[in-house]
Amino acid sequence: MSDSNAKPATVAIIGAGEMGAAVGQRLRETGARVLTTLKGRAAASVQRVTRAGLEVIDDEDTLVREADFILSIVPPGQAEAVASRFAPALTRSPSKPLFVECNAISPATVRRIAHSLTATGCRFIDAGIIGGPPPASRPDIGPRFYASGTDAHLLTRLRQHGLNILILDGPVGAASAFKMSYGGLTKGLIAIGTAMLGAASREGLGAPLREELLRSQPNLLAFLKAGIPNMFPKAYRWIDEMEQIAEFLDDAGAGSQIYQGAARLYERVAEDWQREGDDGASVAQLKSFFAEKARTTS
Repeated sequence: MSDSNAKPATVAIIGAGEMGAAVGQRLRETGARVLTTLKGRAAASVQRVTRAGLEVIDDEDTLVREADFILSIVPPGQAEAVASRFAPALTRSPSKPLFVECNAISPATVRRIAHSLTATGCRFIDAGIIGGPPPASRPDIGPRFYASGTDAHLLTRLRQHGLNILILDGPVGAASAFKMSYGGLTKGLIAIGTAMLGAASREGLGAPLREELLRSQPNLLAFLKAGIPNMFPKAYRWIDEMEQIAEFLDDAGAGSQIYQGAARLYERVAEDWQREGDDGASVAQLKSFFAEKARTTS
């Protein structure tokens, strides 16, 4: 490793959600200087940033000038807005950080962002995050950052700061396509399970269906039991990701309408989950499915 690579990195995290704050904390605890911005963010973001111990710089020019890397970790629907927000500061900055697009977006979307940001003179890396936020109590585990593009190898510098970086042999767009494929499988299966378990519960068939799954598809039942309840508070973030997967597929015959449907399903779950005092129908039915005991006879 060269001397420049051995020096602690300065990383700006754009997005103070659960993933962004946890990644920032992992980087800070392993020696990196970690910056973020709280401009326009809610109280929950302030609390996450405070717990993670990140340094807040709300001036875009200062943030860009001081960073070696900018990691955009925001909901998919905000990715292009973040790039547009930082493009002027990147243009003005005499030093150019690496902009790492880490969001669950389609290859077409990431290529649009890359085109707009490389015009500022900065280098650009396409990245997809697989796995949940890195736990503070387990420095040995964490999500995997798959990276692609000409400059993807430069992201390996963050391995010294606790990130698991894997390089894909492909251009900008390859990492996003990989993330779309993986998310389409995992979150697509959760969407199908949500739809069908909810339908069975509405018909009063939740318990016998659960019993049959336990007999014939125990691994599937275990996957759904873990994934569906865990999805409820995240459903609002998955809506745009399903739309991006639909754009990635780009053809009804290739399955794009499946993911348009999944987006609408997650939209309904998100609305139900956000009801005050009482769950909406879809969430209540799914909770009922996992709470029911089998009533079938052998």
